[in-house]
Amino acid sequence: MEFISKDLSDYCENNTSPESELLAKLNRETHLKVVSPRMLSGHLQGRFLSFISKLQQPKLIVEIGTYTGYSALCLAEGLHPDGKLISIDVNEETSSFAKTFISKTEYYNKTELILADAKEYIKNIHEPIDLVFIDADKKNYLTYYNLIIDKLISGGLIIADNVLWSGKITMPEKDMDKETLALHQFNQFVQQDARVENILLPIRDGLMVVRKK
Repeated sequence: MEFISKDLSDYCENNTSPESELLAKLNRETHLKVVSPRMLSGHLQGRFLSFISKLQQPKLIVEIGTYTGYSALCLAEGLHPDGKLISIDVNEETSSFAKTFISKTEYYNKTELILADAKEYIKNIHEPIDLVFIDADKKNYLTYYNLIIDKLISGGLIIADNVLWSGKITMPEKDMDKETLALHQFNQFVQQDARVENILLPIRDGLMVVRKK
């Protein structure tokens, strides 16, 4: 879902630093071979994730929802020299696809692809987390947030994707389906959480960017 015209979207991409050749190939291969390719972050959002990660230079990134690895590779670009990225997903097929591409990069030894239920795996993370990207099952966004927030360092970031949900988020609550309502409740909870400051950006399908105080 784009909230601006294709011409403006193309203009934004044309005036944004290019994605690498490997990311461009990953983008193409995802569209050719994988179900629901619109789930991929893509050029503009990928450069945003990379930019934020480079600003923060995180020692530990946790990604909830690997898909084909595009966002993981973008986030890994900003890792601290001693940093690592843990990416969690339940889909063995797409995780294997992601591993194929990540293995061709300098980030392979810094990336752990975990095939597990993130709700359970997060409980086993005891290191301080610097940056989190949430892009998995929408109904559990608030669950993930609550599992992560106390593990996040002061100044740490949570970025949640798809929080505008193709514009359905503005519907009356009584007309929302379960996923839309879950995302709406997540957005409301973050907005009222005194532990954080936040900004909701209309990049692609909406990014909620949260900074822990």
